[in-house]
Amino acid sequence: MREVCIVVTVNAKLLDSILPSNPLLLKTYRLVSSDPEVQALWYMSNVMAVSRLKYNDHGPVHAHIVAGAALYIYQLLRSRGVESTILRDDVVDREEYTWLIPLLGGLLHDIGNSVHRHMHEAIGSLLARPIVDRVLEEMIEDAATRVKIRQEVLHAIHCTSYDVDCLTVEAGCVKVADGLDMAEGRARVPYKLGGVSIHSVSALSIKRVEIVPSEKKPIRVNVYMSERAGVFQVDEVLMPKLNTTPLKNLVEVYAIVDNTILKHYS
Repeated sequence: MREVCIVVTVNAKLLDSILPSNPLLLKTYRLVSSDPEVQALWYMSNVMAVSRLKYNDHGPVHAHIVAGAALYIYQLLRSRGVESTILRDDVVDREEYTWLIPLLGGLLHDIGNSVHRHMHEAIGSLLARPIVDRVLEEMIEDAATRVKIRQEVLHAIHCTSYDVDCLTVEAGCVKVADGLDMAEGRARVPYKLGGVSIHSVSALSIKRVEIVPSEKKPIRVNVYMSERAGVFQVDEVLMPKLNTTPLKNLVEVYAIVDNTILKHYS
């Protein structure tokens, strides 16, 4: 796949810029996004997270942001020679199938919130199984291949938890992308809506997150913030996720305030 552009801003539009160039991903996305169960699970995730727990968004907008960012991260890594874990381990033998993990993992990683925030990653991996099965049945003829890909998607969902190590590059792209959705109050550590705390102040300080090809490492992430409080989000949200993935030595992160580098994570 060709690179989308040199500098990419993490937002819901990123996915739309990637899908048209890959028919397999586009068909997969259409199957997932039109699935009545998926739509209901996205809706219920926000009922639980936003309406009842008074947390920030964990529904369809977040799912689209994470899927787009995960695919772009994977695209950059592959274009710079980073090996696919599931190709290396002979899980699949076709490059195009590896891209299904960041897409499906990104779209479905938070559906466990539809039950409860507690253990939502593990719950989500169980809820995703029949969804992934019926989507892949429309895409791939070989049953064994479908099962193998399904298990990699479930791994990606389960591993978005802070205390679970990602074992594949593909799953790592989903986990890191989840941590990148933090601009304009979209912090991944849930904070009480309307409340004043280090979580809410820090979250509202993040203005823009960019993914950029880097000379030192395959990927550079720029986190632009209006004040120093935003560093809390990077320290407590993004870095713990990054450091529990195979991407930990492949991504450098810069926290930037008023165009001045406040902190560099390498």
